[in-house]
Amino acid sequence: MSRFPDLALNRRDLMTSATACAALTVAPKLARAEDAQTSASPAPSVSKVSFTVNGQRRELDLDLRTTLLDALREHLKLAGTKKGCDHGQCGACTVIANGRRMNSCLSLAVMHEGDEITTIEGLGTPDAMHPMQEAFVKHDGYQCGYCTPGQICSAVSVLAEIKDGIPSHVTGDLTAAIELSDAEMRERMSGNICRCGAYSNIVDAMNDVAGRPA
Repeated sequence: MSRFPDLALNRRDLMTSATACAALTVAPKLARAEDAQTSASPAPSVSKVSFTVNGQRRELDLDLRTTLLDALREHLKLAGTKKGCDHGQCGACTVIANGRRMNSCLSLAVMHEGDEITTIEGLGTPDAMHPMQEAFVKHDGYQCGYCTPGQICSAVSVLAEIKDGIPSHVTGDLTAAIELSDAEMRERMSGNICRCGAYSNIVDAMNDVAGRPA
């Protein structure tokens, strides 16, 4: 029997007391760490961005983290450019920036100060369609249609790339003029995914616009 019965503790009481003491010691340190982290993470900055979209000069006050895709869709309400994977893997968000195609989900809007951006709305309208849009309709280059805006923007740019002599992975001779072929078009369009599988019809549409037999 204990000589000091008033001070007797069982094992459970001892562990409870030790845990409480440890918590009281650590809690202030955790609170100070959270305060330091909060003070070290200021509110996101906002910047004014000016660029030309579909021939119209636009100015936006944007969070520096805003992607070009979100600037077009959420701020300018140009919903033709689609958000698919949002990781640069599907091509649904393809737009044309300064004459070259790009995945708008991978680029920050503030990086395009002064640029000229063309979305599917800038290529044509239902009453005045771009030749590539007409060809997609003629050759059934779409099914569900979700990837179609990105496919058309890429298709227009691909023909321009070949015309400008920009090589691809399947270009055989880098010293000669690039021959417009199905292989060149398929390779260059490989970054645009069509879950419905309308790839052959898309190539037919591109051949039609290029003046080649489909």
